[in-house]
Amino acid sequence: MKKFLTKVLAILWKDILSELRTKDIVVSVLVFALLVIVIFNFAFKPERVEPVAAGVLWVALTFAGVLGLSRSFVMEKGCLEGLMLCPVDREVIYLGKMLASVSFMLIVAAIILPIFFILFNLPIFLPKLVLIVVLATIGFATVGTLFSALAVNTKAREVMLPILFLPMVVPVIIAAVEASAIVLQGGAWGSLSPWLQLIAVFNVIFLVVSATVFKFVIEE
Repeated sequence: MKKFLTKVLAILWKDILSELRTKDIVVSVLVFALLVIVIFNFAFKPERVEPVAAGVLWVALTFAGVLGLSRSFVMEKGCLEGLMLCPVDREVIYLGKMLASVSFMLIVAAIILPIFFILFNLPIFLPKLVLIVVLATIGFATVGTLFSALAVNTKAREVMLPILFLPMVVPVIIAAVEASAIVLQGGAWGSLSPWLQLIAVFNVIFLVVSATVFKFVIEE
């Protein structure tokens, strides 16, 4: 188990070092998410912000996440075969790439959330919302890593990834929006429980399925 985790962390560290050199994923995703939030901030009047704030947040995070996922395997273009030649299980490659995507998306979310709170005049510290973002991000990356590997070798990968990916993560998007709306309206933990459970179950199921199927996808 220790050797398995060491190999996963090695792939994660490789992606982090690559991102630190190029700053390709985080910068592009961050700019896109900020642009979406700023545009929506000007589009709605202050008294009408609260009912739609959760939707605005997840529009920004969802489409920024798709942009980031579409680039995660593009960085491997030309050297993906070399990665596959590594003496590791395909599940290791999947988990390493998935954790890298989670890390990049959470970095962007950590920058976006305070700006979102300020622009929409919301409380700065909302631990419940942070938990929702973390769980939903894991769900996004779990499915997105698989479909990103599937779409990278297609001619229209920028189009194919959203078409394949977004229908699969609809449960996560709906649960995240509903749970976020409850938090922003001051709801209790009890009200969040069904939505958090839905996201958690989705994460567990698709983590197992995606890790199992990944070896067939990447070898095509």
